[in-house]
Amino acid sequence: MTRMEKLLSIGSESLGTKVDTMPKFLEEYALGSELFVLLEKKNGFYAFEQALHVFPLGSDITGTMTLEEWNSGTLWRSAYDSLTEGLLFFGEDIFSDQFCLSAKQKGVFRFYAETAETTLLAESVEDWADFILANYEAETGWPLAHQWQVKNGQLEFGQRLQPRIPFVYQGQYDLDNLWAGDAIKGMLFKGELALKVKDLPNGTRVELKVKESGV
Repeated sequence: MTRMEKLLSIGSESLGTKVDTMPKFLEEYALGSELFVLLEKKNGFYAFEQALHVFPLGSDITGTMTLEEWNSGTLWRSAYDSLTEGLLFFGEDIFSDQFCLSAKQKGVFRFYAETAETTLLAESVEDWADFILANYEAETGWPLAHQWQVKNGQLEFGQRLQPRIPFVYQGQYDLDNLWAGDAIKGMLFKGELALKVKDLPNGTRVELKVKESGV
């Protein structure tokens, strides 16, 4: 059993119907064909008590976001201006940090939602699956996902754990700082954060204004 197959075996049921043909837009990305192999085996899934979420290519399950919809320029990406250019976001951890492919560089990357910084995680999708399995607590946020859901109940489709005080503003990774919020609204808010902090030197003092409504 490959590491990809192992990851798929511990995940949820497929979030979409079986796919047989690779969509043309995946050809733009260096590892697009490898991502399709994963989705061909299981078309989107959750794992580690929803801490890991991989988007499907099409779905007839109510409330399920598809890969195409999640990467639409009119959903949340515009909040990041040009900071998401050339990236395909195919999965996310419990805090909405994204796993993505690049059109310019081979590899699987982590996109930090609050800063728009990217880090290379693996050279291939198979290596990414191996990396996730070996480091799932840190890389998916599973411990807090488990603790939060034991206390508050299962997350709904389209929800991620959102920090009351953003992590980039020294918010803590603990239950008191987390609530279940809409993933799209969360990314819109984090896009605003990323644009505010992208050119600031480390240690710069910032002022956070929290609205009573919204994210």
